[in-house]
Amino acid sequence: MDSKLKEFMNTVRMNNPGEEEFLQAVQEVVETIWEFYQENPRYKKARILERMIEPERVIIFRVPWMDDNGDVHVNRGFRVEYNSAIGPYKGGLRFHSSVSLSSLKFLGFEQTFKNSLTSLPMGGGKGGSDFNTRGKSDAEIMRFCQSFMSELYRHIGPNTDVPAGDIGVGSREIGYLYGMYKKLKNEFTGVFTGKGREYGGSLIRPEATGFGAIYFVREMLALQNESLKNKTIALSGFGNVAWGAATKAVELGAKVVTISGPDGYIYDKDGISGEKIDYLLWLRNSNMDVVKPYAEKYGAQFFEMKKPWEQKVDIAIPCAIQNELNEEDAKTLISNGCQLIAEASNMGCTAEAATLAAKEILFGPGKAVNAGGVAVSGLEMTQNSMRIDWTREEVDEKLNQIMTNIHNTCVKFGQQHTGKINYIKGANIGGFVKVAEAMMAQGLV
Repeated sequence: MDSKLKEFMNTVRMNNPGEEEFLQAVQEVVETIWEFYQENPRYKKARILERMIEPERVIIFRVPWMDDNGDVHVNRGFRVEYNSAIGPYKGGLRFHSSVSLSSLKFLGFEQTFKNSLTSLPMGGGKGGSDFNTRGKSDAEIMRFCQSFMSELYRHIGPNTDVPAGDIGVGSREIGYLYGMYKKLKNEFTGVFTGKGREYGGSLIRPEATGFGAIYFVREMLALQNESLKNKTIALSGFGNVAWGAATKAVELGAKVVTISGPDGYIYDKDGISGEKIDYLLWLRNSNMDVVKPYAEKYGAQFFEMKKPWEQKVDIAIPCAIQNELNEEDAKTLISNGCQLIAEASNMGCTAEAATLAAKEILFGPGKAVNAGGVAVSGLEMTQNSMRIDWTREEVDEKLNQIMTNIHNTCVKFGQQHTGKINYIKGANIGGFVKVAEAMMAQGLV
């Protein structure tokens, strides 16, 4: 490692002790853009990188709420408003017991680059709470959401900060959060995305991250004069991202053979499509956070407490959570003939797995591959501002074009002397440049 780069990262570690997820995300970006950064002294003089890794604002607050038995609980709420150089802060809210300041700083930092890649006017942000919706009644979730919003509403707005859903925050939670915001502010504005269709939501928003991931993979393959037709795909997770990815992959001629949950994964040699995808979605929406019932219903194989990366497939797409595919998993996939790994979850691969995959096969990083979700959130913001409603086909076509443009940006900045595309480098530099130029233009703020 370059001595100046090492010194830079040592300072970042000293300033952010114990924040391993955040440090992992920063190191990946800094290492890949360092040479480009050194070649642009005006960025260095303005300390753009040093400024970019620091969030503009971090809000932490208590969230007291009462359960159905009348007992009081207290959780912690967060909003990391990371960077607003190119637009209002934009990023999801995550309700999960694993939520911490480190995880939200990592997600907000990634979101800044991801939003930049879409070319839409959106800054980066992320938020949430260590509250877990699993096992809670609708009334308990409503009370929690209303308490959470009674503080957060002061810090957000359609031209300031526009949250969305994420893990643990679906259409139900968005509805409760938005309803409380509307009551407190006495205004009907598009301050949330991922809203219900009845009050300003966009078509295909739930599927958008998965759709976008498949569009990006299709472009990666096209550059190799290949297509998705007849390719076998391993997916992890079985939420909205996996649902969207499976739906679009099958539509474009691929066969999805795995899906996973916290109890293990299923392998369906006949492919997961049609009513099988609908059944998985029903399982998820019924608060049954397991996939074993799918194996029992459709005669598929179930592998308890295992990950799907041991199967022989052409393409692997992690769709669940960060660092779910490690170096050993990557080695297994590569030795089994896998030709492409793409992160549909944020930082779905460990740093070691990503490095190995990028060296040996095609690798698509999350900030590019999973940008489809926030892209359609941006389209929802546009529809709300213009008081219009696009059809499913119109939104899907705009998403398709955005993902194609993101791929082209990655190719432009990721070209190597060998002719191979380094998509990690391409996504990081491509996302960095737009934000850096905006920060330069706006002065020292």
